[in-house]
Amino acid sequence: MTPFEQEIVAAAEDIDELGHVNNAVWVRWIQDVATAHWLAVADPAHVAAWLWVVTRHEIDYLRPLREGERVTARTWIAEPPKGARFDRHMEFVGTDGQLHVRARTTWAIIDRASGRPARVPAEVAAPFLAG
Repeated sequence: MTPFEQEIVAAAEDIDELGHVNNAVWVRWIQDVATAHWLAVADPAHVAAWLWVVTRHEIDYLRPLREGERVTARTWIAEPPKGARFDRHMEFVGTDGQLHVRARTTWAIIDRASGRPARVPAEVAAPFLAG
């Protein structure tokens, strides 16, 4: 499996009163990178038919990131889905190779037409497990 990567630079509005990226910003970045991965890899018909919601975040904040500093966000799906859910792994690595944040999030697939969770179709999961 090949991880999806995206570069992020901490902007002034991402910084809290402690002088580093706020924890809520890291959560937003996790969602933004996961969404970018979905849009980059998924079949457009699947994007039109399905959407994803987070059901759980597990995040380790390891090192602060300050305004202007850059990280590489790296995400991947290590295991096939279980029913409507799968776990997404994510890490944010600084330019010095040091890990800033590590996360594991659980996502559930929602059928856009019914608004209800559904078992993840094999053809939807396949592009994220290949590589």
